[in-house]
Formats: sequence, structure tokens, C-alpha cells
Amino acid sequence: QVQLEESGGGLVQTGGSLSLSCAPSGRTFSTYAMGWFRQAPGKEREFVAVITWSENNKYYGDWVKGRFTISRDNANNTVYLQMNSLKPEDTAVYYCAGKNNPFRGSPAYSHIYDYWGQGTQVTVSS
Repeated sequence: QVQLEESGGGLVQTGGSLSLSCAPSGRTFSTYAMGWFRQAPGKEREFVAVITWSENNKYYGDWVKGRFTISRDNANNTVYLQMNSLKPEDTAVYYCAGKNNPFRGSPAYSHIYDYWGQGTQVTVSS
């Protein structure tokens, strides 16, 4: 089945930037949307952003909109997350997620997604 792989995490100072990438590595890929969640130690998984594949609609979590930008590359089914003005509170494991079917409601709930990557660590130092 589809396997999503994230890359681009690392250590950055407060105010810095990172760009994350997510690409499928399975033999087939059929999806309606791909996006990003994050999870800090001891906290629940939090919605970051998602983009629909054919419509190019973008949705952002309340706390990251304006600092983070999601984009896509149709040629290789890759989704990106450009993160600017990073804060220590952004420190988390960032997970890529894919959804096969259109959204029935809010895209912000992790349980509605079908595929997940292993995550990439983002650490923002103060």
C-alpha cells in the first residue's frame, strides 16, 4: 500500500525556517488530499495544514496559518510545508497524512486520514 515518507526536519533557532517534504513510496497512489499534523511530547496530535490534490484548496490550523505554507508538486505527488518564523512551541514530530476521499466536514481531525508517515522531528531552540 501507500507509504508516506517525510523529510526536512531538524534543529533551527527561534525565528528561523524549515521546509518539510512528503512523498509516497508505495506502488500506487490515489488520494484526495495530503497534509501535515504535528505532535509534541505529552500532547495530542494537532492539525497543521492540508491541500487537496485536484482543486488545490488549502486549509491551515489556527495557530500556524500565516507562518506555514503548504504546497504540492503534481509531477511526483509530493507535498511541502514551508515553515517560517518558527517558535519553540513548534517543536514536535511532524507527520505527513493522506486521505483517499473528499472531506465530509472539517479536515482537522487526524482520525479521518488514511495514510501516515513515520514523522520527522522539528526542534526549535530558544
